[in-house]
Amino acid sequence: MDALNGLYVGDLGGGTQTAGRTTSDLGKDAFLKLLVTQLQNQDPINPTSNEQFVAQLAQFSTLEETQAVNENLVALALLQQGNALMDQLTNSSALIGKGVRYTHPTTLESVQGVVDSVKIEDGAAVLRIDGLDVPLTSVTEVTGAPGDGSDD
Repeated sequence: MDALNGLYVGDLGGGTQTAGRTTSDLGKDAFLKLLVTQLQNQDPINPTSNEQFVAQLAQFSTLEETQAVNENLVALALLQQGNALMDQLTNSSALIGKGVRYTHPTTLESVQGVVDSVKIEDGAAVLRIDGLDVPLTSVTEVTGAPGDGSDD
């Protein structure tokens, strides 16, 4: 801080514009401004060594790479979440037209019915059974197509 004569990182204007939002992360331009300011204000009797500048540059590069990896991990997590929802929807759609036994959401009784449709609601598959929305997790048994064994 002494070498910068009271210059704050916020004074460097290093904010970047990404995806419609401003961040206060230091950019390359801000780092260079900080480096030049450091050089201009260093003690001429005890100057900063080249090794220290190289170490700062290496730390900055490592920070940039870490941020890029973090952004990629977030994107991957979102993709996996989307894939999991599509998996639920695809697998649950196989139950349309099938008879199932489930625990009624309000009475908690075991009830049997036919799946009319499937939707994703709040990140979970919900089956429409005889006019009632039933979470997939409430299904206890798949009994097959309605009328199995009697009309075939």
